[in-house]
Amino acid sequence: MCQVDEDYRGEVERAAVPSVSKKCVKCKEALAALVIRAGDAYCRLCFKDFFVHKFKAVLGKNRIIFPGEKVLLAVSGGPSSCSMLRQVQEGLSQKANKKLRFVPGIAYIDEGAAIGQSVEERQRTVAELQAVFQATGFPFYILPLEQVLDLPASVVATNPSPSEQPASAYKAAVGHFVETDGSNFPTPQEPKKMLLPHVQESHTLQQLLGSVKTLTAREELLNTLRQHLLVHTARTEGYSKLMLGDSCTRLAVKLLTSISLGRGAQLAQDTGFSDSRYGDIILVRPMRDYSAKEIAYYNHLFTVPSVVIPSVDTKTVDKASIQRLTESFVTKLQADFPSTVSTIYRTSEKLQSACMKWSGAERCDRCLLCLCSLDTAVEEPSAFQATLLSDQLSGSKCLRGSAAETLRPNPGRPESPAPTGQCCSSAGGRDCGRPGSDGGCCSSAKLPETTRLKSLLCYSCALTIRDMSTVNHLPQYILSEAQRRQRRSQMREEISEFLLDDGDEGN
Repeated sequence: MCQVDEDYRGEVERAAVPSVSKKCVKCKEALAALVIRAGDAYCRLCFKDFFVHKFKAVLGKNRIIFPGEKVLLAVSGGPSSCSMLRQVQEGLSQKANKKLRFVPGIAYIDEGAAIGQSVEERQRTVAELQAVFQATGFPFYILPLEQVLDLPASVVATNPSPSEQPASAYKAAVGHFVETDGSNFPTPQEPKKMLLPHVQESHTLQQLLGSVKTLTAREELLNTLRQHLLVHTARTEGYSKLMLGDSCTRLAVKLLTSISLGRGAQLAQDTGFSDSRYGDIILVRPMRDYSAKEIAYYNHLFTVPSVVIPSVDTKTVDKASIQRLTESFVTKLQADFPSTVSTIYRTSEKLQSACMKWSGAERCDRCLLCLCSLDTAVEEPSAFQATLLSDQLSGSKCLRGSAAETLRPNPGRPESPAPTGQCCSSAGGRDCGRPGSDGGCCSSAKLPETTRLKSLLCYSCALTIRDMSTVNHLPQYILSEAQRRQRRSQMREEISEFLLDDGDEGN
């Protein structure tokens, strides 16, 4: 134990600080060129082998991408996505040790309209990226963010996913590819030489983003629209996989941010290696094992080109949004405690989504925006119901009277009468709000549009919509799908007494 009269002036033993002058931990011969972690010093060649092997190992371990499949690479121009593009490019080259066996394509979304850039600035950025894309020889697609306003309603409808194949199917496909020596491998398309289309200033997109009150909700909405545009492009161009460039550091920040935003039920899909929420298009994150430090070292040592593109949170303070604050917290903690990101990341690996199985094929059990399973079907004594009750008692405009019933998880529950005043129906309230009547004070058509839309959203997306001054500026495909779901729910309620319950099907 510590004593008062002890002398602490002696030299304290210090841990040996890794130095780049020591030998490589892999080959034991060459001098180390970089230190990834304490004790992990690599030379230039060993670090490249380590980096390349990790990328191929994560694809081979999960066995999701079959030989000959078309994979769309979502490249934003940042370090992580450009490093992913380099790995795919080298993995398909003739001199690769273990070649990749899929057909890649590149998609880039120009978000200049979201941050107020002029057309000339957007053209310069696209010209830089075009030079990078043409050097790969892959087909690429330049997608202005304004195109998201013209998407069809099928984007937010989950298409049937292909039947799950056994583990032996992947080995059989690889064996057939090796036997045929890749003779039936699809021929890559010629790279498209195109610049950003001449777009006018999208006042509709600016009005949509201007209607969002907080930067937190604006970033969430932009992320959702960006994913919708990528999925639509993959479907129309015949791609079955969508490869994202989220790094380990980015996913660690995303995990904590999602918990803060109420997306705990969707963490497994938001941060996992694969995400099948869209059914026929599977999202893949092969860069999730790389930290931002490793990617930065690789890009610097092997001259991987990247383009600095501003975003909506560029030059903002740490407290401007939840995403920005979480990123600042994680990066600063990582500087003092190097195991922070890896600890958070390992936690995300253990997460699994509890999928709810419905008996009906067309039940609206998915969120209208993120297409994850709705997390609002909870019991009465829950935090979600307590939040609804708190909003109702605080006089929120969207939760008055029968509007509170719209957000409850069970749409088949009979609506309670209006709390104040007298019902407008002459039949004493029996016909008020019924589908065959002319509406009335209890009709759902009288509810605010925001309230009716929230009933189709998960908890986190409902918070994003609540931060909007109006939902009229949302893309038409979202509003159209919301009306379709509401009509189906209304139709189901009309014929509910003629439907058989699950327990009656066996009788």
